[in-house]
Amino acid sequence: MAEAHAAVAFSFSVTHEGVNVAVNHEALWAVFYSGTASWKRKLHRIQNSFHNGIYPASPMSWLFALTIVLAFGLAGVDVSWGMIKYIQNHVPGINYANDTINFIISSVIFGTILWVAVINFIKFFLRILFNYQNWMYEVRGKKVSLKTKLWVVLVRVLSGRKPKLNSYQASLPKLPVPSVEGTMERYLLSVRPLLDDEKYNRMEKLANEFKEGLGNKLQRYLTLKSWWAANYVSDWWEEYVYLRGRAPIMVNSNFYGIDAVYVKPTDKPLARAGNVIYSMLKFRRLVDREELEPIILNKTVPLCSSQYERQFNTTRIPGTETDKLVQYHDSSHISVYHKGRYFKVYIRSKGRLLMPCEIEYMLQKIVDDDSEPAEGEKELAALTAGERVAWAKARTEYFSKGKNRASLDAIEKAAFCVSLDEDSQDFNLEKPKLLDAYGKAMLHGKGYDRWFDKSFTLVVCSNGRIGFNAEHSWGDAPVMGHMMELVFTEDRELGYTEDGHCKGTPEQTPPNPIRLEWDIPKPCQTVIDQQLQIAKQLISDVDLHLLVHTAFGKGFIKKCKVSPDAFLQIALQLAYFRSAGKFCLTYESSMTRLFREGRTETVRSCTIKSCDFVKSMAAGTQTGKELIAKFREAAEQHQQGYRDAMTGKGIDRHLFCLYVVSKYLGVGSPFLAEVLSEPWRLSTSQTPHQQTNRIDLVKYPKQICAGGGFGPVADDGYGVSYIVAGEDIIFFHISCKRSCPTTDATRFGAAICKAMADLRNLFESN
Repeated sequence: MAEAHAAVAFSFSVTHEGVNVAVNHEALWAVFYSGTASWKRKLHRIQNSFHNGIYPASPMSWLFALTIVLAFGLAGVDVSWGMIKYIQNHVPGINYANDTINFIISSVIFGTILWVAVINFIKFFLRILFNYQNWMYEVRGKKVSLKTKLWVVLVRVLSGRKPKLNSYQASLPKLPVPSVEGTMERYLLSVRPLLDDEKYNRMEKLANEFKEGLGNKLQRYLTLKSWWAANYVSDWWEEYVYLRGRAPIMVNSNFYGIDAVYVKPTDKPLARAGNVIYSMLKFRRLVDREELEPIILNKTVPLCSSQYERQFNTTRIPGTETDKLVQYHDSSHISVYHKGRYFKVYIRSKGRLLMPCEIEYMLQKIVDDDSEPAEGEKELAALTAGERVAWAKARTEYFSKGKNRASLDAIEKAAFCVSLDEDSQDFNLEKPKLLDAYGKAMLHGKGYDRWFDKSFTLVVCSNGRIGFNAEHSWGDAPVMGHMMELVFTEDRELGYTEDGHCKGTPEQTPPNPIRLEWDIPKPCQTVIDQQLQIAKQLISDVDLHLLVHTAFGKGFIKKCKVSPDAFLQIALQLAYFRSAGKFCLTYESSMTRLFREGRTETVRSCTIKSCDFVKSMAAGTQTGKELIAKFREAAEQHQQGYRDAMTGKGIDRHLFCLYVVSKYLGVGSPFLAEVLSEPWRLSTSQTPHQQTNRIDLVKYPKQICAGGGFGPVADDGYGVSYIVAGEDIIFFHISCKRSCPTTDATRFGAAICKAMADLRNLFESN
């Protein structure tokens, strides 16, 4: 290949006339620019490490501290309580003839020690302050306690200015381990509305036996782990919930996101890809340099930023017993899939990122390439969609050497993957099935056109629409949502020409895309076909419906003086009860990023109060005011559970970790075994919106993201993801299995609409 030859900096040959040396100057420049970029990254990391190490102080504060110490010393006032004199007399090397020089050196040493001590004290004090959680339990709109006001003042005074992405990491507290007694109490309260008296009494007995016996032993081991580890949950959650799973990750684990559907900046797919890829690479640069601002709740409390580290240059490697996540130090290319062929596309040239128009130029070369896929290449990614053990064995046997190893490296070591789809996807309120198809294309595609092991795959449709499919073990949806918010904003600011192409003209001839080469033998092709059949079976069983609720949104809910999340969760309970005729164990994902390396916790949304309201609503025997009173009680109980989950007093992660400890110790627990086998027939999640101040919905009201979703969790249940996208719109992503005779995504969407309308009528008429 010409590209392979161009990658060689020099070559030589020996003839009867002597030695001839041929130097490829372009390759030498490429090596130079690559080395320069590497050193720049190292320098940025050193600068960031220093900045974060001294934060919330600054280098100027060190000079200020030295100035104060020297000024008082020269004025004859010893602010060191004799420490400067002690340093002069006992630290080797400070024995100059000039006493003034000795004094200055000793003062600098003392001032530096004092400065470092003050920094560490502030960090320690901030960690104590961030452990204060009562602010979350104080109702908005009511009088804030004096204690919370004082806490806010102290946090803002000590927090410093212009934090980098990881500046607060050292100050974040560890996730606390709840007491066994408290967890048992909250668990029994959560299952009370789901069990009759006989079953509840049995479960209460199991819980009490666990609390008084084995639970205390397991708790001691878990407490010990919490002292040692940065987070007592996250590593086990990543390993046992994600990486040790042997089932396909497509549909079962990966999640998806779709475009800001109310705007369509261009119908040129390569131009859209150029702007979006460039915007994502700029986001990666912000993360690498830690120039991305950390998310801070109420301008006071920072969230953990650890998940951003593995958003790029990361892939999941299959194993026979467990997978592993591998993050590569850096990547100067992306992987592009088009019409069954894989390409390696460089994203840097001559020491800088390629511009959007230059990326569009390179992608056009891929589209213009009319070569056919190699045997087995087109459906190769089905290996990542199927069973993990089969993929692990095939990877070891067929992709461990030669051109297959080199090509697989190009995909796995890419910053991220891009799929240039041949199909178009769109949005039309009059044709809801279009949006359903859009969601399915992002969730699973054709089963072979997404590299499901990659941290995320950007999908570009043939009409310029975009979306993504993300692997779940490295991080959670809010991190991808954060990136997409900035991508949509950057895409709008970059803009397009009148004919829909990227603005600007290439300032250089970008490097040619490199077609990846494969030599896939027949036995491997057989494995690919087998895994593709498994993927197709999964795909055929997915029932996905995207509901666009435009009757009202956040604006009306706020007028009801109710939390939007509580309002929607109660609506979901009402819809499910009407559909199934019963209540079910309900999972809602909340975040624990108030703590170091925090990820998620479960909010058990089916509560005693919500069931009481739904039953009263269904009976129709109570007045509107009585129903509203019960609704508010249900909303408050839900909010209480949500606050508990966010502040480390959740139920399920604690029980999960106790179960892991029991397995390590080789002891059985009937209580834990039964709790962890309970199915979540309604699994829900809210996608956050406007995590940054970059999206201005007042100025650009159509710049709303439609969010994303996930596959069904239970065989006979629903997966529901929702995003409160604006004052008058809410998107619901509803999934279930076609093979289940009792579930139907479209029907459940209609039930949600009916529940939402009834709740609106309830508040408007009272």
